[in-house]
Amino acid sequence: MKFVSYYRVSTEKQGLLGNGIEAQRQSVARYLTSLDCELVGTFEEVESGANNARPQLAAALQLAKSKKAVLVIAKLDRLSRNAAFLLQLQDSNVDFVACDMPNADKLSIGIIALLAQRERQLISERTKAGLAVAKQRGSKLGNPNPSAALKTAQIAIQARKKGFVGEALNAIREIQGTGLSSLNRIADCLNKRGEKTARGGRWTATAVKRVLES
Repeated sequence: MKFVSYYRVSTEKQGLLGNGIEAQRQSVARYLTSLDCELVGTFEEVESGANNARPQLAAALQLAKSKKAVLVIAKLDRLSRNAAFLLQLQDSNVDFVACDMPNADKLSIGIIALLAQRERQLISERTKAGLAVAKQRGSKLGNPNPSAALKTAQIAIQARKKGFVGEALNAIREIQGTGLSSLNRIADCLNKRGEKTARGGRWTATAVKRVLES
């Protein structure tokens, strides 16, 4: 079986192009390794989610047609939230598969596309309604004092950080009270207790040391 891969990142995340495309590549690679297949082409592009004119996707579809290959994408929502666009893709007579929904048929993908478009419309309507109500009440849209907002946010971040360090330090002291002193043993104990670091990750000796030194 032959495949053509297509990767897309939105213009809003263009600065994260490497990470976005790489994550999609890994997802497609994991999917293809389980199959006896040949990757005959790869296409990438940066486009707006609302823009259906995508030359690289058109080229991918053309190659897939000529090679009688399957178009493979990492995530269905990478293509578009526009139902008309996805339905047009279905009408291209090119078989395609999304790695996040490999068992989805054309009917289910069409339904998902319609629901996604409806959700997008509802969000837009709620946003417009909210702005209209705020305007009627005389509220000033936007932040009139961005520097003050930034300072408030920084204070909130520091407060959360201080609170986390306090709780983590208490947990570490409890473990040390059992006779454990090795940073690695303490980290292992925290992980077994289900404790998470400030970023939601697993504890390491370095993370334990940072808390003790803060």
